[in-house]
Amino acid sequence: MGFVDAAKSGLTNYVNFQGRARRSEYWFWVLFVFVLSIVGGIIDGLLGTYLFGGLIALGTFLPSIAVAVRRLHDTGRSGFWLFLGLIPLVGFIVLIIFYIGESEAGSNKYGPNPKGA
Repeated sequence: MGFVDAAKSGLTNYVNFQGRARRSEYWFWVLFVFVLSIVGGIIDGLLGTYLFGGLIALGTFLPSIAVAVRRLHDTGRSGFWLFLGLIPLVGFIVLIIFYIGESEAGSNKYGPNPKGA
């Protein structure tokens, strides 16, 4: 999945907490949100406001959680593992390791492998 497809998938499946998301979908979504935030920050800096950054954060919050949950599903973990991120530093590091990890081969209890293998 490419950058544009990942952005479309994240925006259209913004409340879909079912199924699985490949690594490419997750990381291209993270890149999309990062670029969008930079653009919003530049616009806010030029206008002297926090409007665009706030709208971007608000608009990407739920889709980001949904993509992260689907990524955890792809590694065979429940979406509840996302709460690990509430533990300072350690939780973040463990989640990053989960996000970069291999997908579970074949189907798992969250659905078929999105890679199609």
